[in-house]
Amino acid sequence: METNRQAWNERQKELRAALANPAMHARAIELFLEQHACLHLRRGAPGRAAAAWRFAEEVCAELPEPAWRFYAPQPGHSIAWMLWHSARIEDVTMNILLAGGEQVFARQGWAARLQVAARDTGNAMSPEQIEALSRAIDLQALLDYRDAVGRATREIVAQASPAQLKAKVDAARLERVRVEGAVPDAAREILDYWGGLTGAGLLLMPPTRHNFVHLNEALRLRQKLLR
Repeated sequence: METNRQAWNERQKELRAALANPAMHARAIELFLEQHACLHLRRGAPGRAAAAWRFAEEVCAELPEPAWRFYAPQPGHSIAWMLWHSARIEDVTMNILLAGGEQVFARQGWAARLQVAARDTGNAMSPEQIEALSRAIDLQALLDYRDAVGRATREIVAQASPAQLKAKVDAARLERVRVEGAVPDAAREILDYWGGLTGAGLLLMPPTRHNFVHLNEALRLRQKLLR
């Protein structure tokens, strides 16, 4: 397990180098899809990497419902919240910022299906709000939403051009994120951060590194709860 995570980190370095070299565009896309698949359930990232290690399955497999919903003061999250939050971030950045399209969350009616009031990414949530979301969220819908986001990301990235990955994030798309309330005003610094990235920079963080960080947190919490 630890060996798999170490290998993922090494491959992320290879992905960074490939994304920095336009001549390696095809290899960069291939590496991204491999890295991304490791962070989703098999149904959310089908394809050539089907036999690869899946960190998300390591975290989610046979996890009792109370463990999904348990709010831990450290790291200040629940496993359910971490998967919801990372999916929302991936959805917003890939579908609006990279593709210039509509969020999976909006176009597929996930607000009602998830049974939570939050429409943003959750970055400015209080502990009380995180606990409330963790209690209320429909867990099957959460996994289904994360799968849908993963599949959409893979379609977007598989079709991305070298010019698209080289370009800085479009200011009009950042404004769309703000207007749609996908990132709360209290977390506007995230928009500033995304605005400084290229398309390649987006691939290195929200759908890969950011997911990996939260899965690490979720795994540690799972191990603590299931001792």
